[in-house]
Amino acid sequence: MSMTDPDCLFCKIVAGDIPTAKVLETDDVLVFRDITPQAPVHLLAVPMRHIRSMADMGPDDSNLLGDLIGAANEAAGASGLGERGYRMASNVGEEAGQTVLHLHLHIMGGAPLGPLAMTDHLDRTP
Repeated sequence: MSMTDPDCLFCKIVAGDIPTAKVLETDDVLVFRDITPQAPVHLLAVPMRHIRSMADMGPDDSNLLGDLIGAANEAAGASGLGERGYRMASNVGEEAGQTVLHLHLHIMGGAPLGPLAMTDHLDRTP
């Protein structure tokens, strides 16, 4: 697996080629503010190395997943969400809404959040 993808937006952010509002940085994870927030606080936690999505993680990535969640929780707390609560989600694939093919966690909060899933799901067939 490549460490970076030269065409990946988040790889360019991690490399410092595109400026971002950093919230937290560790050796393995970068957390920054989403430029199109869907909540008053909307952060993105991304691994420093390129992984397309959760579906591309394997057994050797278990430590990275723990680091990613830990950094997301720390950044949420530093952003004032710790006591209030927040949503953490990762979209996998186009139908789930993944628009950047680099694994990332959305950390959203700062106001009551709406339902997670569509409400007419029983009328849809896969």
